[in-house]
Amino acid sequence: MAEIDEERHVCDAAVTLAFSVLGKRWNGMIVSSLGGGPSTFVSLRRAVAGISDTVLSDRLAELADAGLVSRAVDPGPPVAVSYALTDSGRGLLPILDQLGTWASENLEIRAR
Repeated sequence: MAEIDEERHVCDAAVTLAFSVLGKRWNGMIVSSLGGGPSTFVSLRRAVAGISDTVLSDRLAELADAGLVSRAVDPGPPVAVSYALTDSGRGLLPILDQLGTWASENLEIRAR
């Protein structure tokens, strides 16, 4: 019987850190939605179907704290707030595209 390398079974710290941010519900979808360019809160709420205002606000704050999303305020009038991906956030787009391709090829998508 082959010997099992126990060290290979320990999750990489960087992967753990990435999933602590991206593994939260909605975060990947928000990043993906912002891949098309800056967006307002209302546009994001429409793009991420099913998310509540409170959760969207919380997730945007988390993504900003992680350095993936920036928030810009135009004092107006009227006051306008827009959200955009930072360079780090844009770096996730190819990974999210690959994940989407993998999911469409390997996961059965069921109607909900």
